Amino acid sequence: MLTKDLLRVSRAGGGYQPRFADGGDRDLAARVIGTVQGHVGEPRADLDAALTALEREADDFKLVRGFAKLLDREATFETRAPVDPERARRAAYTAAETVGVVTERERERALVRAADRLDCTPDAVAESLYADRETRQVLADVSVRWDPAALLAQYNLSLAQTALFDATAVRVRASDPKAVVSAVKRLRLLYEIRKTDAGREVVVTGPDALFRRTRRYGTAFARLLRTVAKTADWRLTATIDDRGTDREMTLTDDDLTVPDTDPVTEMTFDSGVEADFAARFQSLDLDWTLVREPEPLEAGAHVVIPDFAFDYRHADFRVFFEIMGFWTPEYVEKKLSRLAELEDVDMLVAVDESLGVGEDIEARDHRAIPYAGTVRIKDVRDALRQYETELVAEAATALPAELVPDDDVVPLAALADRHGVSEDALEGKEFPEHELVGRTLIRPAVLDALADDLTAGLSLDAAEERLDAHGIDDASATLARLGYRVEWEGLSGGTLRARE
Repeated sequence: MLTKDLLRVSRAGGGYQPRFADGGDRDLAARVIGTVQGHVGEPRADLDAALTALEREADDFKLVRGFAKLLDREATFETRAPVDPERARRAAYTAAETVGVVTERERERALVRAADRLDCTPDAVAESLYADRETRQVLADVSVRWDPAALLAQYNLSLAQTALFDATAVRVRASDPKAVVSAVKRLRLLYEIRKTDAGREVVVTGPDALFRRTRRYGTAFARLLRTVAKTADWRLTATIDDRGTDREMTLTDDDLTVPDTDPVTEMTFDSGVEADFAARFQSLDLDWTLVREPEPLEAGAHVVIPDFAFDYRHADFRVFFEIMGFWTPEYVEKKLSRLAELEDVDMLVAVDESLGVGEDIEARDHRAIPYAGTVRIKDVRDALRQYETELVAEAATALPAELVPDDDVVPLAALADRHGVSEDALEGKEFPEHELVGRTLIRPAVLDALADDLTAGLSLDAAEERLDAHGIDDASATLARLGYRVEWEGLSGGTLRARE
């Protein structure tokens, strides 16, 4: 999937159709692939500059950015520095306080003192100070899975998925409706099957659609597309909420192919404890994606295949998770020896209390989570939160103290997504040109315009239309900020009243 700022659609004739890449864009795809591959061993800033130059030459900069976004997910960036950057900064800042840095000469004296403390050269300290910043990280490797033609196909799939983010319902006709229904159930969506002249049609919505119109299930619809597109003959029609205007988008098997893309698959489990844990964990809206039986881990001459892994959504970071149940003493001992041989792996181990090996696991530098009968989600969540705290702090450090988005209105979630961080990483940041209203950043000029446009006695529906015109989804917080409350009249709707 792509981020919404890279979405390219046509609204010609009142419709809503993705502007797919075609054969004429193949050369551009090849140039983007070549640009990325040609910058292995160079800082991200140099790669970004080269891609920006390519954007200026292209007919549509969003197409270049879309290709680059997909390739970036295949890339590995590393911090390369003579000294650990955090240690270098700590030593340099301490020396700077002693010297009192104002001039260039005083800066050099501070670097000399820091170098003496770190047993390295001043140049090594200077080179290391900010080497862990994103722009200075080095592209170590890029495993491009696609040739130009396959990159076009992957781009078109991702573009279609992104277009579904604002869908409120989808209708699917496919050669394998059972596979579609199975995926719908796993994605916890609602469905009904209708008979039409063209065949059976699966109508898919989210649970909240029973009570109100909502776009919150767009990501699930996007994931469903992966399964639909794997069938031989299919047609998907989506109702898109385009800033309050319903538009219809139709996709067919003529539009998309799915290279190296697996549909939604059902997890299988070795025990009821694992199945129960997975079902409860996946029902939560956390910043961790549960992966069943991830890649094998080297443990000396053997390998360990953990039961699960947790992938953090806002960084390239994985925590493995093993559940130790009612095993024989011999098997437990073998498992402990394998865990002891794992290196540089973050591992959580849920261990049945009857085994009595929690301390042995902790001694092997892994976090033990005792359980009896079922694994408590809270205990796992608390363990993951410790990693989150460090990851959020690192992401916040990499961001500037002040953020100035170009948009007049931007939700914190969207801004965090642009920077590739969680919303928590934005806490404590300054937004000098915006006011934070609820979880949305709004320029004062927009608030002033709304203050002039809204009056007491206006219906809530009319007020929400005016907020929608500015791209504001959080009506409750915005109306409260402007001095209004909503007076409800049964189930017929609400009316704006001045707050007392």
